[in-house]
Amino acid sequence: MRMQSVIRAIYPAQCVACDAQTESEFGLCGACWRETKFIGGLICDTCGAPLPGEDTGTIEQCDDCMTIARPWDHGRAGLIYTGIGRKLVLGFKHGDRTDLARPAAIWLARMARPLLRDDAILVPVPLHWVRRVQRRYNQAALLAHALGRELGVPVCADALVRSKKTKPLEGHSRDARFAALSGAIVPNPNRINVIAGKSVLLVDDVMTSGATLAASAEAAKTGGATHVSIVTLARVVKDA
Repeated sequence: MRMQSVIRAIYPAQCVACDAQTESEFGLCGACWRETKFIGGLICDTCGAPLPGEDTGTIEQCDDCMTIARPWDHGRAGLIYTGIGRKLVLGFKHGDRTDLARPAAIWLARMARPLLRDDAILVPVPLHWVRRVQRRYNQAALLAHALGRELGVPVCADALVRSKKTKPLEGHSRDARFAALSGAIVPNPNRINVIAGKSVLLVDDVMTSGATLAASAEAAKTGGATHVSIVTLARVVKDA
């Protein structure tokens, strides 16, 4: 404890978004916390998007999930992909901010916990090996491992494989995203025994159209998963 106090005196805890001093490690300062749009209240049970109105305990869906067939059962997200939330996700995904996995897992655990079943296993959405070499890490896998430690749930980081390299999907239409990902993600034949007969909770950094998560959910079911749900750090929503 004495050494920790010395270290804290030399290197005070800083906000993960703006570097302002904070009372604890891996947290947000008051200003950034107020500006970060954490998801709560009434939400879509399928993707986790926030909905207008009060939570009365009934299952609700957003417009997208009522019109698009989702090959998973339930979904949750930690925050809205805008402002501070968008800054954190982009830093985590493209800016080598691997340190963000720990606070992100803490925020996400409260949303993911109700989805857990006794036989749950966390599976990250995979990256194609070329993109992983370029980025040096899979942010979804880092988040899955951190979330697994937070929840006490096992993780299989390579249960799914991205067998087809797709172009970046930013700016593409919803239909184009789904078409590009058709057949791009498959179960890892060496890990079939890990997910077969299990409840899989897919983990990713952000959900936009849901195309990547849909391809991953279909691959998990092909691999024998009996139940698939999703959890993402952030959710893109209309008019955010």
